[in-house]
Amino acid sequence: MKSCVVFCGSSEGNDVDVIDQGYQLGSYLATNGIDLIYGAGKIGIMGKVAQGALENKGTVIGVIPEFLKLKEVVHLGLTELHVTKNMHERKLLMHDLSDAIITLPGGYGTLEELFEMVTWGQLGLHQKPIGILNTNGFYDDLLALLENMVRKGFLKMDNYEMLIVDNHIERLIEKMKNYKPVPVPKWIKKELT
Repeated sequence: MKSCVVFCGSSEGNDVDVIDQGYQLGSYLATNGIDLIYGAGKIGIMGKVAQGALENKGTVIGVIPEFLKLKEVVHLGLTELHVTKNMHERKLLMHDLSDAIITLPGGYGTLEELFEMVTWGQLGLHQKPIGILNTNGFYDDLLALLENMVRKGFLKMDNYEMLIVDNHIERLIEKMKNYKPVPVPKWIKKELT
């Protein structure tokens, strides 16, 4: 793992542990030589992750679509800043720049980013580890829903297990480093995707 995309909220929410873990994750990535790829904002949990990495001399690469530059208050102190035409190009570039994916608490945008990466993994478009930092059980209800999808036959257990979940940064990253990708179904061919 030389680089990791982090998906998280552009607001801070109201859980101080989430805010602190955002900063700590950025710090951990920087001190362990892992480049941070993220949404380029200087506010919210996004800003805390970037601050943690930058204050520990990490490489921080921001990717933001043109129309969000003002809304998300783009961070101008990054190692690199990429501006894309739209959200799809943003996710694709973030994916291309990273070796792994970690999701922290956030809202609709964070969930959409997580599920697009999981879907791409399920379809065999990548084999990157996908982690969820489940601070204070933030994602417990989502995980329960996914388990229900397995029980009801809408999600295979192999695909559910693509998500690597922990509430501790170091343990999560260690699990991600040891991740074994799910085999791609034989009926899926890269040229079809």
